Amino acid sequence: MVRTLGALLLTIHNQARSEDPALLQGAGAGVGDHLLQLDTTPAAAAAASSSCMLEKADCKILELLQHKHGLHLSFLQENTSSAVAVSRDWGLIKHLQPAAVLHPTSVHEIAELIRAVASSSSTNLTIAAKGVGHSINGQSQADKGVVIEMSTMKGMMKVMPYGDEDCGIPFVEASGGELWVDVLQATLKEGLAPNSWTDYLYLTVGGTLSNAGVSGQTFRHGPQISSVLQMEVVTGTGQIVTCSASKQPALFFAVLGGLGQFGIITKARILLVPAPQKVRWIRAMYSDFEVFRRDQEMLISEMEDQLHTFDYVEGFVMMNNQDPINGWKSVPFSPDADQAVSAMSSSTLPADPDAAAAAASSRVLYYLEAAVGYNLADVGPALEKRVEKMLAPLSFIRSLMFSTDVSYFKFLNRIHELELSLRAQQLWDVPHPWLNIFVPASSITTFDSLVFQQLVPVEYGGPILVYPLNRNKWDRRTAAVVPDEEVFYLVAFLRNALPSGPGLQSMLDENARILRVCEDLNGKHYLPRYTEEEQWKRHFGSEKWTAFVQHKHMFDPHAILAPGQNIFPRNQNPLDQLLLHSSV
Repeated sequence: MVRTLGALLLTIHNQARSEDPALLQGAGAGVGDHLLQLDTTPAAAAAASSSCMLEKADCKILELLQHKHGLHLSFLQENTSSAVAVSRDWGLIKHLQPAAVLHPTSVHEIAELIRAVASSSSTNLTIAAKGVGHSINGQSQADKGVVIEMSTMKGMMKVMPYGDEDCGIPFVEASGGELWVDVLQATLKEGLAPNSWTDYLYLTVGGTLSNAGVSGQTFRHGPQISSVLQMEVVTGTGQIVTCSASKQPALFFAVLGGLGQFGIITKARILLVPAPQKVRWIRAMYSDFEVFRRDQEMLISEMEDQLHTFDYVEGFVMMNNQDPINGWKSVPFSPDADQAVSAMSSSTLPADPDAAAAAASSRVLYYLEAAVGYNLADVGPALEKRVEKMLAPLSFIRSLMFSTDVSYFKFLNRIHELELSLRAQQLWDVPHPWLNIFVPASSITTFDSLVFQQLVPVEYGGPILVYPLNRNKWDRRTAAVVPDEEVFYLVAFLRNALPSGPGLQSMLDENARILRVCEDLNGKHYLPRYTEEEQWKRHFGSEKWTAFVQHKHMFDPHAILAPGQNIFPRNQNPLDQLLLHSSV
């Protein structure tokens, strides 16, 4: 068995070389070898800095990059304010301090750094790309390694409303460190926008494309990785590669959803479509999960009449109380808040006495959030009839439906207003033990009874999202992992460890219990971080795991990139893991 698998992997390895030998040759006689020659000279020894906390050989590599090659590289002292800042992320759960930070002004600085590290046989340095650090469990950190601050490469955006000679469709080309909110603002000037988003726009292009990028538009257009036309990627050997579905496709699809394991996205071309000027934004309450689930799945089903389909569909679990974060007051739009609270009485619940009693005693209720875009020229009776037709088949509580009309930009940037409010209350920079999972549609009712009705505390401290997605909108060639069912649900527990709430460890323990339920129901962890190889293998599944390891060997054979994901040990050939386990 070992010999057969080994021969197979060798064949794949050789095929990859024949496709593009540069991808696997590493630095050759490039900057890395040059550095190793230079670090024996007196000049190199004199350049050694006492600020470097690493082993002498590692310090020399970085110092020569800094002094001889002009890289914008700075060393960190332990426990200083700058070190603390770069060693934290959105989760505020893990704090791994790097030894140095690169502030690149061009892709060539990133490539030089990676080539130098990849070419040295005497170093254990690792490298992590960091956008805004919105990871939860240290995924964008590099313990005693180098963090690349991708934000210094912002502002290199190009909007092409008519495409170019190579691509005849509208696109935007943005750097990996560009914020999605800036992409939106730039493209709206041309009346265009990407068709798939995340709920929060102050994330980087490279960051979300390394995962998937999911929101209420995903059921219709797929995740953000489905809208990528082309990328510029720096691989784990320091090669700068332009890739697409037809050019270097192995790298292209491996990087999309690849958790940063195969390369750093330094540039991406993203499909643009006409953007609406306004949005009708609707929220509607449900007391019965089965009715709520049925309506959501109907809304995302493939309809021939796209004109009468919502552009955005999400759902939320709401606490049956007046909590302002995720109780009744969180459902209506601000002017209707008092009206909503007074309306939440037995008279507004289902007319059937048994159903009304069950809803009144339930710990949780549910609400649908939907939106449809339109232009100012559409305002009038036709628009109202269109919205009424879309709402007519739904079985929400009619007296608890709220709507508002906002600009397209304001709708997509809706979380920013909440951010400003929480910052003003000093409740933004708190630990965020978030958990995002995908649950098969066939198991979502069971999940509701086991989790929403049982495990969720009354005062939860953050929103809980639950909405369905269509599997056929996800390209199976990407590295993203989802359940193997035609419809599955994103369930997101976006908890905040508030000073007055439960302790952080108790929240993490509850997340672990919820994740076990999800995995028992054949669900998948979105934005995953596991601690053991067997967990990663189970997450990917046998076939996808084999491909993932092969791609790691092809594009980052020394396991330099994204160490915070804790998937591959540094300087261990990824193929050794496949060979080892195949012999057991």
